[in-house]
Amino acid sequence: MGKGHVKVQNVPDPKILNSGDAIVKITSTAICGSDLHLYDGFIPTMRRGDILGHEFMGEVVETGRSVTRLKPGDRVVVPFPIACGHCTACQQGLTSVCENSNPNAAMAEKLMGHSPCGIFGYSHMLGGYPGGQAEYARVPFADFGPIRIEDGIPDEKVLFLSDILPTGYMGAEMCDITPGDVVAVWGAGPVGQFAIASARLLGAERVIAIDRYPYRLDMAREKAGATDVINYEETPVLDALDELTAGRGPNACIDSVGMEAHIDIGPLHAYDRTKQAMATETDRPHALREAIMACGNGGVVSVIGVYGGLVDKFPMGSFMNRSLRMRAGQCHVHRYLEPLLRWIRAGEIDPSFVITHRMKLDQAPKAYKMFRDKKDNCEKIVLTP
Repeated sequence: MGKGHVKVQNVPDPKILNSGDAIVKITSTAICGSDLHLYDGFIPTMRRGDILGHEFMGEVVETGRSVTRLKPGDRVVVPFPIACGHCTACQQGLTSVCENSNPNAAMAEKLMGHSPCGIFGYSHMLGGYPGGQAEYARVPFADFGPIRIEDGIPDEKVLFLSDILPTGYMGAEMCDITPGDVVAVWGAGPVGQFAIASARLLGAERVIAIDRYPYRLDMAREKAGATDVINYEETPVLDALDELTAGRGPNACIDSVGMEAHIDIGPLHAYDRTKQAMATETDRPHALREAIMACGNGGVVSVIGVYGGLVDKFPMGSFMNRSLRMRAGQCHVHRYLEPLLRWIRAGEIDPSFVITHRMKLDQAPKAYKMFRDKKDNCEKIVLTP
């Protein structure tokens, strides 16, 4: 309804608009850290009354006439990127840059040069699709997007296949981890937790979690498998990483924070906040700057935290002169669904460990505020209609 203001309202039920659509009755949905960028007013082209949410699953109740892979009664998880499955990008597995799913591509091109895919509940610049923090959702390209869950696995173990588990995994995969590597992860929110767990599963010897909330650092160590933790309000990060890596820096650094990075109050923080207020910088990239400066020579900086536009004081000299590589992107969720579902079934990972709060959908306004303000040690909230 506006910056810092969400409301639960009755709206018309979604309808089949295209022969490839499905209607899903939602059984579980969640608030994502990137939803907070909408809530805090940092993503343009939001409109009053937009339906939020891009992490959801449920039961198919209706399909368009050309849908052959799904039928009413199927239980599905819906990936947050809307992808056609047929374009050049989708054929290459780059589903988050699908060429056919954003009807408002021209809006995105003005800011980004080329358009990414459409995304559920994530601004009109990215398609204006109603999201999944609702009782029902229309799912386009239903023969390609959703993954069927054909056994009795609880929602909470598979819900995060929609976004944050594949996103964390892709963040680790982009690091090209080899045995013995040290990986540092900025941000121990839900995506950071899954990046940590994935880095360990992919063979990293040490994974270092960086955050300022003790409960998140405890979760990183006890649940995700971090070998070391750094509270940046207590210890300078670059000094701590130098000490942990004998001065070489991590082999790879993962930024799972994105555009609303927090740092201790100081000149750089004030600079970023002032430039945001003046609309001359859209994002606060402190975690990204720090990851670049910390990364060891020849290493990889993997960016999975969401950025919306322009950043300032980018340390290009460090990046270029030290032979660093950067890999980034909204997650190409579809390519990871089956492999990660096998991990879940095999007990290699139980993604439900990040859930700290379960609430009803009509409590969403309270849930958003709790999640943003980190009240009651809130890490992840699942909402049920």
